[in-house]
Parts: sequence; structure tokens; C-alpha cells
Amino acid sequence: MKELFPRNQVIGFVFSLILTAAALTVYFLDLSFQAGMTVLLVTAFIQAAVQLVLFMHAGETEDKGAIYTNIYYGVIIALVTIFGTLLCMTWGYI
Repeated sequence: MKELFPRNQVIGFVFSLILTAAALTVYFLDLSFQAGMTVLLVTAFIQAAVQLVLFMHAGETEDKGAIYTNIYYGVIIALVTIFGTLLCMTWGYI
């Protein structure tokens, strides 16, 4: 049965606006670089999760296990690439 009012999408939209406002405070407040980057990274990952689950309907099909497995695999590959690059180029381990 379909809902007449898209409650989950409205909640996701409001949550996205709150996360955007939280990230925008980094610009207006005089935060240190580390604090600003921490706020931006945390809000970016939460925003990506909200977009994926609520607006792209990742968990609403019967193959949601495969979808989430692919997402986890992609995140692991991205993290290995990023930290491997940092390890080699910035921290000096070759």
C-alpha cells in the first residue's frame, strides 16, 4: 500500500537541511582547521548515508544485502586507496 504523504522523504529533507546548516557553520565560525575538517567530514558521511537510504531507496528491495555489500566494498577500497596514498606520499613509507 502506498502512502499519500511521503513522510520519510520529508524527514530526510529536513535532516539534510540541518546537516547542511551544520556544515555551513564551519564557514561562519572561527574554527581551527582540524575542527572544521572534522565537522565537514562527519556531516558529509552522514549526508551521504541519508541520501542513499532515504532518497535512493537502497534498502527497499529484496536485494538490499547485495546493495549494502557493494557499498561497503566501495568504501573499503576508497579508504585503502586514500590511506595507502597518504602512507606512501605524505608519511614517507615506500
